[in-house]
Amino acid sequence: MMKRIGLILAWLTALIAVPVVAQELPLAEGWRFVKDDAKGAERPGFDDARWARVAVPHTYNAEDSGIGGAKARGEPEGVYYRGPAWYRLKIDHKPQPGTRYLLHFGGATLKADVWLNGTKVGGHAGGYAAFRFDVTSSLKAGENLLAVRVDNAKNPQISPLNGDFNIFGGLYREVKLIATPELHLDRLDHAGPGIRARTEALGKNAATIGATVAVVNDRAAPASFQIVTRILDATGKAVATQRSPLTLAPGARGTAEQKFTLKSPKLWEGRKSAYLYRVVSDVVANGRTIDSQSVPLGVRTIAVKQDGTVLLNGKRYPLYGVNLQHPSRYGRGPIVTQAEIDEDLQLMDEMGVTAIRLAHMQHPQRVYDRADELGILLLTEVPLIDDHDQSDAFRINLVAQMRELIAQTFNNPSVALWGIGNEIRKSDAASNRILAELNTTAKTLDPWRPTTYAHCCLDDNDPIALHSDTVSYNRYFGWYWTKSEDIGPWADELHAKMPTRPIGVSEYGAGASILHQEDPVVKRPESNGYWHPEQYQTDFHVKHWLEMKKRPFLWSTFIWLGIDFPSFKRNEGDRPAINDKGLVTEDRQTKKDAYYWYQANWAEKPMLHITSRRDVDKRTSQVKVMVFSNLPTIELRLNGGAWKTVPVTDRMATWTIELTKGENRVEARGRAAGGTTLTDNVTWRFATRP
Repeated sequence: MMKRIGLILAWLTALIAVPVVAQELPLAEGWRFVKDDAKGAERPGFDDARWARVAVPHTYNAEDSGIGGAKARGEPEGVYYRGPAWYRLKIDHKPQPGTRYLLHFGGATLKADVWLNGTKVGGHAGGYAAFRFDVTSSLKAGENLLAVRVDNAKNPQISPLNGDFNIFGGLYREVKLIATPELHLDRLDHAGPGIRARTEALGKNAATIGATVAVVNDRAAPASFQIVTRILDATGKAVATQRSPLTLAPGARGTAEQKFTLKSPKLWEGRKSAYLYRVVSDVVANGRTIDSQSVPLGVRTIAVKQDGTVLLNGKRYPLYGVNLQHPSRYGRGPIVTQAEIDEDLQLMDEMGVTAIRLAHMQHPQRVYDRADELGILLLTEVPLIDDHDQSDAFRINLVAQMRELIAQTFNNPSVALWGIGNEIRKSDAASNRILAELNTTAKTLDPWRPTTYAHCCLDDNDPIALHSDTVSYNRYFGWYWTKSEDIGPWADELHAKMPTRPIGVSEYGAGASILHQEDPVVKRPESNGYWHPEQYQTDFHVKHWLEMKKRPFLWSTFIWLGIDFPSFKRNEGDRPAINDKGLVTEDRQTKKDAYYWYQANWAEKPMLHITSRRDVDKRTSQVKVMVFSNLPTIELRLNGGAWKTVPVTDRMATWTIELTKGENRVEARGRAAGGTTLTDNVTWRFATRP
């Protein structure tokens, strides 16, 4: 407690020393928690002495069966608690004159109601966006009691209603108290930064940058001031500045529309060069900066032509990559560090993805910021998944979630398209109205990015699939139905039907367990069964990519899935409650063979990888060695014998060998440009059967 008081006093001292610049106080330690609907828990005098002590971020499902906690292993289908819980925190406070105070919540699933000193200060419906409340009038000098009721129960008025993932309940992202001056940038506009910067046009040697900057005057008197906005290059040097005078009445909100011309700008070019500027907006009154915010700026344009060609800065830029589910870790659910988010994106970057689809909701802000730095384009979407309610309340909630998504990630150059939904199973008036309104909302708030929709389960050209600028399809040929090679003819037939409609593949994939080895695979596994051999996933992806890469009219191709993740609905593969279609295991320790197939096709860095390395005990003496590589040729040898040069065709090299009894060592090597030698090896055993 003394440590916490010391931190608060240090924060207040900093606030007094610089009274006009926004300050943030993390509210992480000292919370009391109960997984129950404790009546009257919003009252300051309520007795919470028997509640658990927790730190925030926190989820109350980390150890539930099906979530990935200790109870999940060995159980059948997962079950987990979906209902209300309470959090309470005491905050020592010393009000400062001329200051507004905002409570910031990074995310609370699915519904949160917030009280301060027994007074309700607000509620939020939606589990994946940040939200804020102005609590200036409710804070008092001395001890304050913050109480939050969180409820992750299914709610017909809040999306999502369904989905192949877990709804982790709790205050699972950061909570903090923000202090701002009374004249300040608008941080309450759907919890955005108050600045919306964008590239409006690219010329031969110049770029037109626009910025909308919003300011609120919470003073009791009118305020006259300037909004001074600078564009800083990567070294921190100002390369463009605009000043906009503004006068606001008490309680009024105003915006400045600013235009900049950047001469010979450095472009944000995806994987080639992810150059980042920063836009800094200051509120300047009487020659003094009293508030400031900064946001990233990547100078780039994005478009999708009718023939499916994606244009980044006017040049063709194919989008291929993976779907990533909301970041989580075994035993902790969504309680992840920034370093762990970076690890996930680094795995995908090393594989060579140009883009990632963020399924099926807004992800933590670090995902977007890190993608900016790596040059990975993102598709990010609202959580409209499978089912929907017919009510106006449900539709209004979804539109609000779209507004939050755009407000909070608008400035990230990595965000390429807004997703308006996934796999709607009905095509009635209510369904089409929801999608139409979501698309209109996105296009109104951001006319510089295309929209998209992930379609499934209805006719490919159903009206449901026609609202957005582009459409992509969730197709699992060779896993749930028919065979892998059918992806090609399907795409050709659809393209012939809709030659001016940009079509892509938003999901394709197959399950795989690194514990299940079968080389060669005899038949297609049961998708909902136990046996999910890794080799089948590899074969599935080889066949799919060979078909899809020949069809440039597919504006996007996204693998389902980058990393295995927990889903209580699943009871298949080597353990229950896991979707095992990932190219990387849930613990991030093992890259499945299919990962290396895509790395051979997509990555710039030279690589080679021998497949079926986990199938140690071979069932026949004659074995086909398969190596994935982006080198033109490689060499192979068996048991220290002579090296055999093998050509690499379609990023694969194959060699049939005859194993001897006992252990056999297979080695591969290849020479990259510059003289670097790459090597790999496996040891396989063969025992003659009696």
